[in-house]
Amino acid sequence: MLEQIGTDLAAADAALSAADLATRVSGPALASRTAEYAVSTTTAGAKGLTALEMNAQTLVLPSTEVWPRTQLVVTEQPDDLSSPRLLVLQQTDPRSQYTLWGWVRLLPGVKMPATAAPTIGSAPLAADADGLLAAPNDVVAHYADVLLNGDASPFVAEFAAPDPYRQGITSGREPFAQIASQTKGTFTETYTPDADQTFALATADGGAIVVAAMSTASSLSFSGASLPLPAEFAALSGGALAPGAALRSNLEVTYSDVIAFYVPPAGATTPVQVLGAEHIRTSVTGS
Repeated sequence: MLEQIGTDLAAADAALSAADLATRVSGPALASRTAEYAVSTTTAGAKGLTALEMNAQTLVLPSTEVWPRTQLVVTEQPDDLSSPRLLVLQQTDPRSQYTLWGWVRLLPGVKMPATAAPTIGSAPLAADADGLLAAPNDVVAHYADVLLNGDASPFVAEFAAPDPYRQGITSGREPFAQIASQTKGTFTETYTPDADQTFALATADGGAIVVAAMSTASSLSFSGASLPLPAEFAALSGGALAPGAALRSNLEVTYSDVIAFYVPPAGATTPVQVLGAEHIRTSVTGS
């Protein structure tokens, strides 16, 4: 199954054809890869595609007799020597093929929690499951609040010390905030977990691996300035904006995020850990 997904993905990548993704790619992965194709086309390949290795070093398979089904694959390290990926594969019903629903880059130094052997399978958990330090849906909502409010969030202690993904989100806001400050404008960012797109599989210690989709929306308004639009931004405007176009009032950027957490069992003294994440720009508007 991984080989077939890899073959179909490679063919679509070679043609930069989003239409060729539909049979084997879905969810955030489809939105992200489609956006990467648009950017790569506009920049003549200067902005490449995220490397996705399809050789597995670890499988986390569901122990269930119902659908939809979600399974996780920790890949070998890609050829570009970036971190291994955690692939999220889904099957909607018994007669449908598994699709690549999403992926995350595992954070440096992360060790995946122990799970049941693939021959036994790991129990799927509901998004509101109890028995964990926090229910999967709550973990995602609380982390979104931490991204928004930083150390001022009431949930900051629920998570391990600032992880590279959170640090990257924080540093990524700075250029926009500077423009807003210099032009007496405003910059806001919102983090919205996607409804019904949180999935969890039990770990050997009674905790869970939780994977969730989230949308990040960045909104910049300004006046008295001209902001040249980078080519990779223009590529995601659906043709409404040209590379280098001068924006004079606002810029709206949307990102597709996938985040993976390890959530300890209830009563544990260790915090929730971010295992990995992906953050890909998928649409741009402006004037």
